[in-house]
Amino acid sequence: MPHDIRVLTEADLRAAVGLDLSVVDVIEQAFAALAGGDVVMPPILSMDLPAANGEVDVKTAYIPGFDGFAIKVSPGFFDNPKIGLPSLNGLMILFSSRTGLVQALFLDNGYLTDLRTAAAGAVAARHLAPQRVTTAGVIGTGVQARLQMQAAHLVRPFEKLLVWGRDGAKAQSCAEDLAAQLGIEVLPMSDPADLVAQSQLVVTTTPARDPVLKAEWLHPGLHITAMGSDQHGKNEIDPRALAQADLYVADRVSQTETLGELRSAQEAGLWDRGIPAELGQVITGEAPGRRAEDDVTIADLTGTGAQDTAIASHVHALLDDGGAGTVIRA
Repeated sequence: MPHDIRVLTEADLRAAVGLDLSVVDVIEQAFAALAGGDVVMPPILSMDLPAANGEVDVKTAYIPGFDGFAIKVSPGFFDNPKIGLPSLNGLMILFSSRTGLVQALFLDNGYLTDLRTAAAGAVAARHLAPQRVTTAGVIGTGVQARLQMQAAHLVRPFEKLLVWGRDGAKAQSCAEDLAAQLGIEVLPMSDPADLVAQSQLVVTTTPARDPVLKAEWLHPGLHITAMGSDQHGKNEIDPRALAQADLYVADRVSQTETLGELRSAQEAGLWDRGIPAELGQVITGEAPGRRAEDDVTIADLTGTGAQDTAIASHVHALLDDGGAGTVIRA
């Protein structure tokens, strides 16, 4: 029998949902569900396309109790800016958990992925960063650098923010944007070591294949969230830093040991602590988080299908009044 499918564009979605604490809470619930063991989440389908300077990821997860589950397709083609197109795009399809029928199609161009990724950074900061963060830093200058710091500020309202990127002009622009958005002092930095030294919370948001944060920069009371390593070969954090930190937490161990920072530490022979804790286990209390304000903690976020199902379900619930987007009958 025919059924209705709601189709929403990026503009529709931006009008309906933004980065706020409700989104952070929804993503936190997804991580907690992952810790419960009943989530069905297959490995990421990841396709590296060096000939096109691109990559494509497909992620999904079924979370018991949720009305729907999402399948997300996320291409990144990094030469696109040269021809006036964005590097990232993509879409999410939301299916009914009861019937498997398509409920909604979100033509978001990566917007919902950006939101849920930033919210995951806030969840990590909420559970692992020191209670008092006066200065934060971000290594990277793109869209996610901006969103990560907006999200972190929701849970750790720091008074000063430092920005470093390989391109000084982009770092200046990013700093200006964040100063306007957050209403605090934001400074571009010429040296990432100085940025880390002054910060209690640092987020790395780069596609680096060689570490941008060195182990010798670690200091008591520092939390690092690394979210740029989501493909084999990427590496933002010096593998020695994982060995030296008081606590390392993965979003999903099976992903971080193939795509994330844990992979680099294992390949370097520097990881001998067995199976690390996952963020969901810290949230539920199954595993300890930060034990002392002077601890050095690292969160390794590769992005999970559970986050995609959570954000897609959240948006669908927000739009349940039927007012936004276009309804088609299939």
